[in-house]
This record gives sequence, structure tokens and C-alpha cells, in this order.
Amino acid sequence: MFGLGTTEIIVVAGILVLLFGSKKIADLARSVAEAVKILRGSFSDDEKK
Repeated sequence: MFGLGTTEIIVVAGILVLLFGSKKIADLARSVAEAVKILRGSFSDDEKK
């Protein structure tokens, strides 16, 4: 993933938790998941037409 190893990903995740807090990160992840779900749905609707 972008040339990052496991250690780098863990460090970045730790920094994000320190900066934003775990609750905001969970809310952000939920929002991103919903956006991806909507985006995939719109692509599958186009294929059906």
C-alpha cells in the first residue's frame, strides 16, 4: 500500500488517534464507508441500464 510497511502504518494510525481522538476517527471511517457504498451503488445502477 503506497510502499508503506506495517510499522509505518501503525505509526501513522497512532498519530491520527492522538490528533483526532478515537471517536472522530470511527465517525470518519463510518462516513467513508457510506460514501463508498453509495458510489458502488451508483456504478452498479449504470451497468444495469
